[in-house]
Amino acid sequence: MTDAAGTDVRPVPQASDQYVQSLARGLAVIRAFDADRPVMTLTEVASRTDLTRATARRFLHTLVELGYVRTDGKTFALTAKVLQLGYAYLSGLSLPQLAQPHLEELSLKLGESTSAAVLDGTDIAYIARVTSRRIMTVGITVGTRFPAYATSMGRVLLAHLPPADLKAYLAAAKVTPLTPRALGTVPQLLAVLDTVRAQGWCLLDQELELGLMSVAAPVYDGSKVVAAVNVSLQAQSVEAKPDPQAYLAAVAQEIVATAKLISADLTACG
Repeated sequence: MTDAAGTDVRPVPQASDQYVQSLARGLAVIRAFDADRPVMTLTEVASRTDLTRATARRFLHTLVELGYVRTDGKTFALTAKVLQLGYAYLSGLSLPQLAQPHLEELSLKLGESTSAAVLDGTDIAYIARVTSRRIMTVGITVGTRFPAYATSMGRVLLAHLPPADLKAYLAAAKVTPLTPRALGTVPQLLAVLDTVRAQGWCLLDQELELGLMSVAAPVYDGSKVVAAVNVSLQAQSVEAKPDPQAYLAAVAQEIVATAKLISADLTACG
């Protein structure tokens, strides 16, 4: 999760006798690169990671030698080899593979982009994605992260957390409005989560980005919610429908049905 200045604000693990600082710093260098900063100078990397230039240089050149970073002598960028770091985790999950065909079918049926995500700290992380057209200013791919409270899938996942886990989330997350239409307080969020929990799905109306709407539903593994799936919609297109509310209700029905199909497959594989 990042703040308004783009700085990573996720909690840093407390040091212990099991904590390897050099590994943590190396990972911080990798994580400094993102969609907004795919290419950076040494000075920029040092600033983003709170490392000295000399320390950042050592880590960058080590990553270059290992093939995770490339350089033209002045700037640095990640290489595709970085994807291997997450492959072991993703390949060990049956969920992305099970969800993908259902997401593809729903995307084809509705003509809209569909996704699946899991809760990771205070963010959601995308684990599957079918794109029909780009409707956000930020491109979404597997691995993309957004603050959970500000997304439809995140709210679905938060609504089904045990009370103690939700309390811990609220203590760690900073709930601030991302658009003029967004909620901005914990009481407002809790009220929305109550609604989501009761109705079984979530509608997000231009709270993550103006012009973007989405509808999400939970995916179960047995009795536990382990992921969420959603459909992304253009607000302008929805408003142009003869009956926008009826259309959104139909989309909600479709995403709930898709989530149930994925849940059934996941439970059967378990």
